[in-house]
This record gives sequence, structure tokens and C-alpha cells, in this order.
Amino acid sequence: MGMAVYAGSDRSSSTEVGRVTRHSFSFGPHYDPANLGFGPLVCHNDDLLAAGGGYPDHPHSELEIVTWVLEGALVHTDSTGHRHVVEAGRAQVLSAGSGIRHSEVADPRSGRCRFVQAWLAPSAPGREPAYVLGEAPQPATGLVEVVGGGGLPIGTTGARLLVARLAPGDVVALPEDPRQHVFAATGAVQLGDRELREGDAVRLEGEPGRVVTASEETDLLVWSFA
Repeated sequence: MGMAVYAGSDRSSSTEVGRVTRHSFSFGPHYDPANLGFGPLVCHNDDLLAAGGGYPDHPHSELEIVTWVLEGALVHTDSTGHRHVVEAGRAQVLSAGSGIRHSEVADPRSGRCRFVQAWLAPSAPGREPAYVLGEAPQPATGLVEVVGGGGLPIGTTGARLLVARLAPGDVVALPEDPRQHVFAATGAVQLGDRELREGDAVRLEGEPGRVVTASEETDLLVWSFA
């Protein structure tokens, strides 16, 4: 129980032609038995793709895959017939279910693309694959629920993704749920006596309702678990 801070500089990373990925949890060859996940969250990757770069067609199963685009645009194509361009400020949820294939490539017309992608364990296995794309971004104040709850549907019970674009001095209260993963995607915020800068994360257990104050313009991503 309590608060654990994870510095962005401590993340492992994978580099391939056209992409760099930074991993918040144990991932692929970057095996860490002490950092396999947080509740149902088993992957939290921060990807930077060169224009036209990305991930060619590959399979997934029994995962809820949530993508939040921070910069540029991501072209998603999957084996159920979906093909969408996901612009900055939009979320997509791919429920892999019993099995699906997809590709993710930075739209060459929009230059480089940065996105954060989370993988969560589903609450029920063997479901039909599904895909849903969020609406175009709307101006908002404070944390906005984009996945779970009143946001896009996800097959992990009690999981929610909330996001905020904060200006310097903005103050937001974190959700009341008992378990939260707080990620400073850009900028800097103050959480208690700790400062989080770009790439830093905090995992909270049993400390609902903490307050975050932005030190500069910040993109804040919060996974909250009931």
C-alpha cells in the first residue's frame, strides 16, 4: 500500500528501424520478475514512430489494448476490417479476444507519431474481437474519462483511463479508486512532495483522492482501477 515512484529514465527501451519504445513494465527481452504489471495492467509502452514507421501486421489474443495518441497520427488496420487514422487527442480500444491481427503505422502525411499504449488482462476470456475509436477531442478542464466508465467500452471490469491537458498551475484531484497508475506523458507535475517529469510514473494503492498540480503544460494519463 502507498505510493511508488518510477523514473522515466529507468525504463527499458527497444529500438527498431523507424521506432523507439520505452517500457514501464517487464516486456519481451526486457524481463523483470519484480515488475510484471500493476493490477490488470500488464504493459504500458511509450512509442515514438518516424513518419511511415511502426508495427507491421502481427497477432494478439486475450488482451484489451488501449492507445492514446499524443502527437501526429496513427494508422490502425486490423483483420476484422477496420482501418482508421487516429489523430492526437483520440483513444482507441482493441479487444483482441480469441485472436486478431493488426498493424500500427505513423501516418506519413502527419510526420512522426508518439502514442502511449496499455495492455490489460480481460475479465472474461474467449470473447469476439472488437474495435472502437473515440470521438474527436473536445476542449475540457481537468481529467476526462476516455476509456471505461462513461468512455469507450473495455473488457476489463473496473478499469478506466482518464487524461488531462494541464496548464501551469492547474490542480486536479485524482480519482477515488483504490489503485491508480499516474503517468506524466509530457511536462511536469507535483504530487505530494514528489515532482514527476516527462516519462515518470507513480503507482498508488490505498491512497485515493490525491491532488496533482501542474508545474508546466502537461499531458497527464491516469489508469484507475476500482
